Amino acid sequence: MNIISSRCVKIREVTRVTPFFDSTASTNDNPLPSTALALTYFDTKWFKFPPVQRLFFYRNQTSDTDSIRFNSEILPQLKHSLSLALLHYLPLAGHIMWPELEPKPAVYYFPDQKCDGVSFVVAESSDADFDRVSGDGIREAAEYHPLVPQFSITEDKAEVIAIQITLFPNQGFSIGVSAHHAVLDGKSTTLFIKSWAYLCKQLKLQQQQQQQEQTYLPPELTPCFDRTVVKDPDGIDLIYLKHWMSGSSSNRRSLNVMPVKPENYYSNLVRMTFELNREDINKLRDKVNEVLYSTQGGAQYLSSFVITCAHVFVWLVKARDVEANTTVRFVITTDSKASGFMQENGFAFVAHKLSDLIKGIKRGAVLGSEDEFLNGMAKMREAQQLKISVAGSNRFDVYGSDFGWGRPEKVEVVSIDTTGAISLAETRDGCGGFEIGVVLEKQQMEVFASLFVDALKDL
Repeated sequence: MNIISSRCVKIREVTRVTPFFDSTASTNDNPLPSTALALTYFDTKWFKFPPVQRLFFYRNQTSDTDSIRFNSEILPQLKHSLSLALLHYLPLAGHIMWPELEPKPAVYYFPDQKCDGVSFVVAESSDADFDRVSGDGIREAAEYHPLVPQFSITEDKAEVIAIQITLFPNQGFSIGVSAHHAVLDGKSTTLFIKSWAYLCKQLKLQQQQQQQEQTYLPPELTPCFDRTVVKDPDGIDLIYLKHWMSGSSSNRRSLNVMPVKPENYYSNLVRMTFELNREDINKLRDKVNEVLYSTQGGAQYLSSFVITCAHVFVWLVKARDVEANTTVRFVITTDSKASGFMQENGFAFVAHKLSDLIKGIKRGAVLGSEDEFLNGMAKMREAQQLKISVAGSNRFDVYGSDFGWGRPEKVEVVSIDTTGAISLAETRDGCGGFEIGVVLEKQQMEVFASLFVDALKDL
């Protein structure tokens, strides 16, 4: 088994890709407008969170990924289509900054500044098994770190997004994405990647047909940057910033994010991918409703998301072998004692909890007062608790990101090994199932995998 390490991933090129400008069609040296995009409370809530890191693996279709063809055809198409995509997403080519006289930070893009543009790294993995790293089986968590780009964040300036393309010679390639959580959530990151993929695929088709036409994004991939649609009469955006600033001892306007764990922390962590198909979910739903009918006198509709999260959460708590009085906090957000997970009908208990939580969100119970928010953040820092959160969604259609060389072989959320979250995506076959990414210590993973699979066998 060939493990990926920083020693076997060689950086071949580091450059910046800027929004496309056809100098032959304009006499203006700087035709693109300077852009300032305000952050809303949807953004400032995540102001200090570490970057979200994703990996898209693409398998060799023919001989496309030999080094010569990769460098002469695939890389130029990826770069050019990225520059075209940035025309529609100008803020992503800029930086987060916090001017002294402004009450909150914003994303600024200045076309005449050489530092603006998206960091674009080209690397090559000299000794790695593409099938294994793009598979579902047990893998060391740390070996994915060399495949995602480093992120430039200082006290005064922070990148919005960075890209790394890594070639696995004669096997395939990966696209690593690091995105600032205060600008790009899972949905908006996926929208950008799919826009880039769409333009790349169109560019490839035009080159094959020897055509040269301007390509437009379809409406469903066209972003909206109108901040006036986000109403915030109570100033929740500044409340979130106030919380983050209170933890800064010197420069209260520092853009530095929370520190990530040292590399040796990951040495005992492993990653696995699990699936629940539509039949599994229906059987699990029937099981929960059977319990609810007997204990509460009636069944209820439980979404596939609730069923999937409940099935995963209950086995995560048991695999981690926490004390029964430990508080288990769902970072979506609700909490309960671990003893509820450990009872015979723990799966039904968690499903009911999650369902009630989501109903509350649908009714609009999202923001709350400043005191409620600060109290909630204080609880998150309490000791003797287990935090469980979710990264991604089955509604993002991440496997629809086809750059012209087919659908991704695998999509991973690398950063869950730092946050402790699980990742969710639709299954690659598009048949209504869930793909779940989990990172645990090796012994815990063995327990979790056994519980996850055995529970499905007993349905």
